[in-house]
Amino acid sequence: MLALQQRPAAPAALRHRSPAAAPFRASRRAPRPARRAAPQPPAAFFQTLFKRPSQGDSGSGGLAEKPLYKPSEMVNMGPFKVSPMGFGTWSWGNKLLWGYDEQRDPELQDVFNLVVRSGINLFDTADSYGTGKLNGRSEQLLGQFLSEYPGSSATRDSVRIATKLAAYPWRLTPKQWVGACRETLKRMGQDRIALAQLHWSTANYAPLQERLMWDGLVAIYEEGLVDAVGLSNYGPRQLAKIGQYLDKRGVPLAAVQVQYSLLSRGPEQAAVKAACDDLGVALISYSPLALGMLTGKYSMDDPSSLPGGPRGFLFKQVLPGLQPLLQVMGEIAARRRKTMSQVAINWCMCQGTVPIPGAKDLAQAKENLGALGWRLSDGEVRALNEAADRVPRGMQQNVFQTR
Repeated sequence: MLALQQRPAAPAALRHRSPAAAPFRASRRAPRPARRAAPQPPAAFFQTLFKRPSQGDSGSGGLAEKPLYKPSEMVNMGPFKVSPMGFGTWSWGNKLLWGYDEQRDPELQDVFNLVVRSGINLFDTADSYGTGKLNGRSEQLLGQFLSEYPGSSATRDSVRIATKLAAYPWRLTPKQWVGACRETLKRMGQDRIALAQLHWSTANYAPLQERLMWDGLVAIYEEGLVDAVGLSNYGPRQLAKIGQYLDKRGVPLAAVQVQYSLLSRGPEQAAVKAACDDLGVALISYSPLALGMLTGKYSMDDPSSLPGGPRGFLFKQVLPGLQPLLQVMGEIAARRRKTMSQVAINWCMCQGTVPIPGAKDLAQAKENLGALGWRLSDGEVRALNEAADRVPRGMQQNVFQTR
């Protein structure tokens, strides 16, 4: 196991743990050397973002940096705080599913600039994002856009990058996992990032590799490459096991991400949310728009509106029974003067999760940002839940999600 390295000095911060996690603490081994908390955004960051700009004040670098939410809405994620909504970059580099085109990279930089100056400071990516030779492209673009962000340095320094490391069969030893994380940092041009996550569990098909992955995650943290660790596509039982293991090793589990939306809210996802609450970790909800089906932009009455490829096949399976839910969403959106996409994303935040919708262009980014700064009423949430319960076929859970 790699030796623990001391990090650069940073302001102290306490890791949040819920009372339900106490049994894990009771079994902790002998205390390890004190580990410094992740660096927090400087006070100037909050002063820059949350001040009311004066007339003609465009902010640093010509950008008016002001979040679309209140400071109290920020979410604890391990040793740092994140915006109530993050941003996913699955589509950056993926031609097969999302039709990525390198010629649109300048607009993606504009998308990044827009969401960062609007207060979004959590970006999720993965070393496998992309297709073919473009694997890792998402990480590369994210690092490039961060370095070229034209706003204030305080805002730039506040950005928290979370990546996911693929459970490739050749990644076994701690050294190999550390090497994978270093490759990610190299692509991003970073010395350290906020969160490293296991992209999926191998417990269902390669249980021996699963424990080796846990050791690799610990090694990445002890090497000082990340501020905290997270998981993706883990069910409640496996989450409890690795949660206990990480707690004994003194490694903070900051977040778990699963597919979570109005079309993915069954007993399995509810159990994951309950397990996260027990462990005191944040739940990141990916695909909050169900690959676009909850935007209201697609209809079986207009086959030409459907996307091609794998998404189109899935849409044809789900859309026929989706009209009652879309109707309720449309009514709420009209009353709120919002869009259906904004209603779907806001619903995820009302569930106590951090949704990470993506955007391929500025129009999508602006629409997603409209989910911030307001909140569905309890009655509206109930109406949406009841309508979602009547949908005959929802989203299929990720095949890698464990129990």
